[in-house]
Amino acid sequence: MAPAQADATVVFVGPSLPAAEVRALAPDAMLAPPVAAFDVLRLLRRRPPARLVIIDGYFERMAAVWHKELVLALEAGVEVGRRQHVGALRAAELDRFGMRGVGAIYRDYRQGRLTRDADVAVAHLPAEGGYLALTVAQVNVRAAVAAARAAGVVPAATARAVVAASAGLRYWERTWDDVDALVPVAHRAGFVAWRRAAAPDQKADDARALLRAVAASTPQRRPGAAVPRTWALAQMQAVAAAPRSRRR
Repeated sequence: MAPAQADATVVFVGPSLPAAEVRALAPDAMLAPPVAAFDVLRLLRRRPPARLVIIDGYFERMAAVWHKELVLALEAGVEVGRRQHVGALRAAELDRFGMRGVGAIYRDYRQGRLTRDADVAVAHLPAEGGYLALTVAQVNVRAAVAAARAAGVVPAATARAVVAASAGLRYWERTWDDVDALVPVAHRAGFVAWRRAAAPDQKADDARALLRAVAASTPQRRPGAAVPRTWALAQMQAVAAAPRSRRR
């Protein structure tokens, strides 16, 4: 990724929204791959942008973005907006330091209704495949089942059972076919037809809400509290300064 301009908005995005839609919603933003550990530190080393928007981020297959990177960005006056995956979780953990969270997923983390990274995680293709999601996030299952219940497609007891059972599926194996199979036969065909036609995509909806808020506002550089320069931080900064290996 090229160095950001001082007034730039950098959007880290992958499977939640296609790049073309991100550009349509936030035409002036610079797009970056899903965020991982040291990405923010590297941006800060070169030229801190005015705003970071984190829609998607890696975890498990590589280290997730560190809390300390984000508070360093806030210290430098970078506005940080986060929405989902490690984004919503980090925002719920760090909003007291000035991080901004947007959307239903962030609110669910903030209020304790969600606690696991696995609830928002998906398996997806690399950049060459457009980060296409291969599995479905549990938050999208929850939203779809809740909407199906409200529409009278499935009864309340079935909705609760499907949500509980789907939460036990591993995120890299949770597909809509797996979720459909959890619905009792009496309601399955109706649920599948309704889902294909009308199911919400909570992750995408939250991402759109955040990008609209970004496009409608001007970032404000307000330096945050000073971050203690610990030994661990020094080690992180040394790693960020080293030549970078290929991510994918």
